[in-house]
Amino acid sequence: MDTTEPRSGRSGGIAGLYRGLIRFIAGTMMTAIVAIMVAQVVARYVFGSSLIWAEELCRYILVWMTFLLLGLSYQKGEFVTLEMFPGALPVTMRRILRIVMALPVLVFLAIVIWTGWIYASRFDTQTTPALDFIWGSLFGHPLHLSIRWIYVSVSVGAALLFLHILVDLALRFRRLLRREPDRADVMGTSGEIA
Repeated sequence: MDTTEPRSGRSGGIAGLYRGLIRFIAGTMMTAIVAIMVAQVVARYVFGSSLIWAEELCRYILVWMTFLLLGLSYQKGEFVTLEMFPGALPVTMRRILRIVMALPVLVFLAIVIWTGWIYASRFDTQTTPALDFIWGSLFGHPLHLSIRWIYVSVSVGAALLFLHILVDLALRFRRLLRREPDRADVMGTSGEIA
C-alpha cells in the first residue's frame, strides 16, 4: 500500500528524492527504449540496414527499469494481492496478518538478493555480444561490459523492494500499536481510498 507517501500528497525529504530519482531514471530509460526502437525501424525500413545492437540494449534497459520500479510499485499498491481471506477478518486481526505475511516475503527477498548476487558474479568474464561488437567497430576496442551488470539488476530490485516492505512493515506496526487507522483498511477494490 502507499504507506510512505505523505498525507498532504507532497513528496518530501529523502523518500521524495528517492521516488523522484527512480521516476526520472525510469522515464529516461523508457525514452531511450523508444528512441532506439524508432532508430531501428528507420534504419531497417528507410536505409535497408539494421542496428544489430538495438534489441539487445533495449532488452537490458527494460530489465533494469523493471527491477528498479519494483519498490515503487509495491509502495503504490500495484502488486496483485488476494484479499478474500484477510478481508473477512476483524480489522486488528487483518493488520496483524498483513504484518506476519510480510515476514516470509522478506526472507524470500533476502535469498533472492544473496543468490542473485552470487549468480551475477559468475558472469564477470562474459560480455554483452552486440554492444561489444558495435563499440569495437566505432572506437576500435570492445566495450567489455560484463553481463554481470545486467544480472545484478535482480539483486538491486529485490533489495529496493526489501527496503520498501521494511518501511511499510514498520509503519504498519507503529499504526497497530497506536491504534491509528491503516490506509489499507479504507482502500476500495480499485485501489482508491473509499
